[in-house]
Formats: sequence, C-alpha cells, structure tokens
Amino acid sequence: MRLVGKTAIVTGGASGFGAGIVRKFAQEGAKVMVADLNFDLAKEVAEEVGGVAHSVDVAANDSVAAMAKAAQDLWGKVDILVNNAGITHLPKPMEEVTEDEFDRVLAVNAKSVYLTARHFVPGMKAAGAGAILNVASTAGLSPRPSLNWYNASKGWMITATKTMAVELAPYGVRTNAICPVAGDTPLLSNFMGEDTPEMRAKFLASIPIGRFSTPEDMGNAACFLCSDEASMVTGVAMEVDGGRCI
Repeated sequence: MRLVGKTAIVTGGASGFGAGIVRKFAQEGAKVMVADLNFDLAKEVAEEVGGVAHSVDVAANDSVAAMAKAAQDLWGKVDILVNNAGITHLPKPMEEVTEDEFDRVLAVNAKSVYLTARHFVPGMKAAGAGAILNVASTAGLSPRPSLNWYNASKGWMITATKTMAVELAPYGVRTNAICPVAGDTPLLSNFMGEDTPEMRAKFLASIPIGRFSTPEDMGNAACFLCSDEASMVTGVAMEVDGGRCI
C-alpha cells in the first residue's frame, strides 16, 4: 500500500498503459481520477477500482482547467499527475504526414504536458510536494523509421521531463518519465501500420526479452516512480522496454 493517502490523476486512463497505471495505483491505496476523452470507458475503469471518471481533452486548455478544478473540488489537492494520453500518426514517410496529423500528435503528446503543468504545478508548489510522471516512449530514445513526428513528440516529452525536474526540485516536486516499448494496446496497430503475424514478429525481434510491454509493466514502474520510495529520483527517463534501447 505504497500510495495510501495519495490522490492521482491519470490521463488516457481508460485503456492500455493508462488503465494499467490506474489499476496499480488503486491497488496501492491511491484515490484515482481516470481522465480520458472516452468517458464511457473511463467510467468502467473507475467503477472497477473505486475511482472517479472525468472527461477531458488534454490538448484543450479549458478542458484541462476543468479537470484541475474537478480534482481540487473533489480532493483539495493532487499528489500525483500522470501524463499518459498519447496518439501517433500511421507509419509513412515524414513528408507525407499531413499538417493536421502533425498538429494533432504534437497537441496531444506535447502541448498536453504544458497545459497540465500550467494547471497543476502551482498547487504542487504551494504544497511543497508532488510527483509528475510523463509517459514517453522508446521512440524518443531509439526512433523507428516512418514514425518521425511521433518520435519527435516523445523526444520533446523526455527533454521537458528533465527540464521540469530541474526547475521544480527546489519546490519538492519530482518529475520523471517512463519509456515503454510497443505494447499490445489500442495503439499497437497504428505503430505497425498493419497488425499481422509477420509485422508483430518484426517488432518482437527488436526486443531482447521477446515480448511486448504490458499495462502491468507500466503500472509497476509508474507506482515506484510516483511513490515516496523514489524520493531521490527525479529527471529520469526510465526504459521499460525489455532491452529495446540497448
């Protein structure tokens, strides 16, 4: 029960890695807000763990502000913020990605971190404590071809994490990232372009441990980094990737 007494928001918490983080946090005693664009699915996960669901568009300032107010009204504080919501464009040559696709990837994967910082960092500074976790990707460390702008958005997130860590450390706020390799989540088919046994085998061949990341893997890593056990850990981009980046 490493998170007893803690309150936590997980964006993109209704499915995939986000749902794995929500479940682990709840198991460890945290009160969790499942924040997602898919409100119906968020409600299902929230009911499962005894949490609360909230509909949010992480790329829209007013929506993030409303999420922050809802959390404040509910709990009076937010101890843990997990920026997990993310999207990708389909694999294609970089010059063929449309402007709309580029804008959406950067809005959801990068701008969202800026927006949540605007609305949650002041409260954490005032409390003199807090943990922020950004769910980046091995794509930001060891990029795959044909996912150029997605890779770049995750590289941005890693740099933002380290900058946030340095700036917020004097206020008692820690900021870390986890870098999963591809997992069997709703985004997997988008990364691969097509979900075939051959494409899966190609992806798995690049992971020494020989399997995809799971939501449970991400939940375990996230729980450690957001718990008091990691009180001396900030600015880390932890590879949870089965050796993919070696």
